Amino acid sequence: MSARNIVLIHGAWAGGWVWDRVCGPLKSAGFNPVVVELPGSGSWNPDDVIDLDAVAEHVVAVVESLDGRCTLVGHSGGGIVASQVAELLPSRVAGLAYVAGMMLPSQMDFGMLCIEVGLASPVGISRWLVPVDDGNATVVPPEAGAAVFFHEAPVADAIFAARMLVPQLESARLMAPVWTEERFGTVPRLYVECTLDRTVPIEAQRAMQKLVPGAQVVSLDTDHAPQLSALPELIEAIADFAQNAFSRTRRLEPAATGPSS
Repeated sequence: MSARNIVLIHGAWAGGWVWDRVCGPLKSAGFNPVVVELPGSGSWNPDDVIDLDAVAEHVVAVVESLDGRCTLVGHSGGGIVASQVAELLPSRVAGLAYVAGMMLPSQMDFGMLCIEVGLASPVGISRWLVPVDDGNATVVPPEAGAAVFFHEAPVADAIFAARMLVPQLESARLMAPVWTEERFGTVPRLYVECTLDRTVPIEAQRAMQKLVPGAQVVSLDTDHAPQLSALPELIEAIADFAQNAFSRTRRLEPAATGPSS
């Protein structure tokens, strides 16, 4: 019997550590959690081109190394990567879950979404970012990270997580997925919305649900990182969705999940 793989994809300025508390409960529920460390976060070779293609291919290699299918879980900007991997490998992806994630329409980045929603710039953490590496990357000041990303977590957890944030290459952050109804559109999806999120506002999260319809929705009254602030509820949402995704014998019909006209 193939392993029930759940591939966990972090967002910008973060790392695989954001899933530390998720892995144990998922293992106990019978899944094989696989944590991915994305290129373009923390450190990189200045000569390398690290864009969505490079980041997605990194995750594709992980998926292809696994026995059987997987459910992809993308947190925040990791949702963009998850969408692109599903487009590239729809037959290997049983389901897609977004945790306060960027479930963006094809060829639309987050800035474009915010304009469409009418959110005044800068949105969320953007106003606090500090440029580094000649402007090719940004960092999040710890106090801003604690206040914007982790404000519903216990104080000690929020401070710890904020201090774990690393520089993020802009070319690996400001990305727009490119997907089709025939591939991405046939993969079942879950959207875990976080109503108190201060960086991907709930207005933006719900706009993505309308622009990319068809996802099951679980609503949590918490911040951008339910891995710290609403762990039991997050585990239940992911595990229930993954269980159903792995049980499916047929993919969805494209029209059921494609972009709105």
